[in-house]
Amino acid sequence: MALPVEISIQDFYFAQADAGKSPVSVEQWQGWLQQWLEVLEKELPEAIAYEVSLRFTDDAEIQQLNAQYRQKDQPTDVLAFAALEGDYSFLEDLEDEPLYLGDVVISVETAQRQAEEREHTLVWELAWLAAHGLLHLLGWDHPDDDRLEEMLEQQQVLLTKVGLDGWYNIKN
Repeated sequence: MALPVEISIQDFYFAQADAGKSPVSVEQWQGWLQQWLEVLEKELPEAIAYEVSLRFTDDAEIQQLNAQYRQKDQPTDVLAFAALEGDYSFLEDLEDEPLYLGDVVISVETAQRQAEEREHTLVWELAWLAAHGLLHLLGWDHPDDDRLEEMLEQQQVLLTKVGLDGWYNIKN
């Protein structure tokens, strides 16, 4: 079943004069997120549609967000801000509205460095980080090595679903 997905793209990074054009179109992100949510459908609260916000930024902005929300004053590759927590009983009042899952913020500067270090394309790295952020929006976490491995495996399932094969080596 095709799950309707609304996506908000904030191309802060790519909109800068010297940053160039985003390597992934809004339509491509829309298709990937729709396919990913179909894979994860049994983890989703029932809704007529789902909404996700993706923001592409630089290391300076993501460092500010990381310091403000995680008390880590350093850049990171991806942050996820989930809109849903625990009890979904309020959803009955929103049956005609898309269900907002939350925001995923990706530092393109960090993604570019990681792509080069791990010999991936920037497109692959951005998709990997977006899948990671989406899983966090749905309650996935990695407090230990076993949970991290489960999450990485699920990310690989999501990327394979959209034709982005290859394994992400976190040991690089």
